[in-house]
Amino acid sequence: MERKLRMGMVGGGIGSFIGPVHRIAASIDNKIELVSGAFSSTKDKSLLSGKNLFLDQDRIYGNFQEMFQKEKALSSDTRIDFVSIVTPNNSHYEIIMEALDSGFHVVCDKPITINSQQSIEVEKKVLETKKLFCLTHNYTGYPMVKEAKDMIYDNHLGNIRKIVVEYPQGWLATRIEGDTLVWRTNPQIAGISSCMGDIGTHCENLVQYITGLEIVELCSDLSSFVENRELDDDASVLIRFNNGAKGILWASQIAVGQENGLNIRIFGEKGSIAWRQENPNVLQVDWLEKPREIRTTASSFVGESSLANTRIPAGHPEGFLEAFANIYNNFANELSDLISGKEVIGHKEYDYPKVQDGVRGMKFLEAVVKSSENRNQWVKIS
Repeated sequence: MERKLRMGMVGGGIGSFIGPVHRIAASIDNKIELVSGAFSSTKDKSLLSGKNLFLDQDRIYGNFQEMFQKEKALSSDTRIDFVSIVTPNNSHYEIIMEALDSGFHVVCDKPITINSQQSIEVEKKVLETKKLFCLTHNYTGYPMVKEAKDMIYDNHLGNIRKIVVEYPQGWLATRIEGDTLVWRTNPQIAGISSCMGDIGTHCENLVQYITGLEIVELCSDLSSFVENRELDDDASVLIRFNNGAKGILWASQIAVGQENGLNIRIFGEKGSIAWRQENPNVLQVDWLEKPREIRTTASSFVGESSLANTRIPAGHPEGFLEAFANIYNNFANELSDLISGKEVIGHKEYDYPKVQDGVRGMKFLEAVVKSSENRNQWVKIS
């Protein structure tokens, strides 16, 4: 395609953490341009946010309904190609559905919705409208995560037996519910879970992305350690997979001293791998009868998928923003080809989380909550 993709954004205005992350990630590979937005539910704040981003004032809107109505009325060489949704959880469903009905492709921050029924309706709407849908589980964008995935798909580790995934943070160790970011502990906005909905679903997505295994049953224990907190701030989950493997998932936001400690260890018959998000350019590989390997981003020892998602030579660290950018870049590759009339089925470069990942994540989350509420009983995931 001989032009950049035109992006509109809903949410992500002044004071937002995730909005700027999305905008930086979308711009890194020079394939996407932000041209319009409804950046806040407050019209004045949206206008000021858009001005700070140097957008044409006519393309800054007071709400997403106005944005979609006016954008779809523009000529095909002017209107947005897709919308990026970076609002709190409880608003995702309405915005997604209206965007799809208005003819726009969608990128949405996770979780997809606040319950599985809504997510299933979104999946149906995506199929009905034939629009692309990307869910930004950004940790799948790291090059060494893709290396881990390829090693398992190529059966280097043999049959997978055990998976241990953790995501400890400490930022909610005290009661800070007055902070603007702490809508995540408000069930009216966040939904049925805080910690598991916010970071535990990243663990679920990462495990199933890397291994290709399905979670079929689980037993969970959710806790709210901070007094008067309405939703969970710590979670422990035992998991059974469809191949017979067993797993342990721990997610916590009251782990004092922890920043963003997502890590995963996967043990097979012939070897194991370990990856840490805070040291993302390294994949540790251990073998049954060979010395330990340390594989690094962009080195000559890694595979095609990992290399395709790096930008600079080995020894130059790539991190969170670059991984996030890989999600946008791979989505942009497919959307550009689709607009250009090319065949878009089955290409490896279209590697990004899709609507099915969102549905699966919501079913997992509901099973976690159900198990905990029923005194830690095992719950099957349909």
